[in-house]
Amino acid sequence: MATSHGVDDYLETIYFLAFPIGEYQPSPGTTQAIAARVGEMLGVSRASAGEMLKRLEADGLVERGEHKEAILTPAGTERARKVVRKHRIIERLLTDFMGYTPGEAHVHADELGGTFTEEMIERIDEKLGHPQRCPHGWPVDPDFEQAENRELQPLSDLEPGQQATIVRLAEHDGDLLHWFYDEGLTPGTSLELRAAEPAAGQFRVTINGAEKTIGERAASGLFVKRS
Repeated sequence: MATSHGVDDYLETIYFLAFPIGEYQPSPGTTQAIAARVGEMLGVSRASAGEMLKRLEADGLVERGEHKEAILTPAGTERARKVVRKHRIIERLLTDFMGYTPGEAHVHADELGGTFTEEMIERIDEKLGHPQRCPHGWPVDPDFEQAENRELQPLSDLEPGQQATIVRLAEHDGDLLHWFYDEGLTPGTSLELRAAEPAAGQFRVTINGAEKTIGERAASGLFVKRS
């Protein structure tokens, strides 16, 4: 992932951390949107993230909580929701119309976000037939996304023997996202967790009769709905 990020990238990251699920949950003993966690998600230093959070606070887009975490203000929330929706519609444009792979679309959507106006996004949405999800399974409608969070869990939280369907893929790590597609771990894929070995960082699943071993980081980034 590129190490140069603008305001919208930070707002999008804080938005994700405000509604934690799986890979986007805070580490034990930490708060979601502190500078270190935001920096980790974006691949930048804590100092760089801290400076941008100060800028967002000065612009009235975030405020600080009791643990110095960044909390989106109403203005920040409105802008973040627009950024998230725009990103997902651009991804669908790139995959459905321009022939990019889903992994490529995520990278290019980050690069192109600032080049499309809101009016352009509405026209693209209409031309695409109002898609409900991005290529990685995330709902285009942020309200539906937040409601659906309650129905999903990361693969790493399943118990051996449980069956589930992959609904969403973690997006923030481009290498991991490409790996998901290379391994056939795509939205709509059904699987069964055969064994969990958290101490070894491994999870064994069965997909279409074939057994596959998945690392803990990948298992935390596969958001599934139990059958």
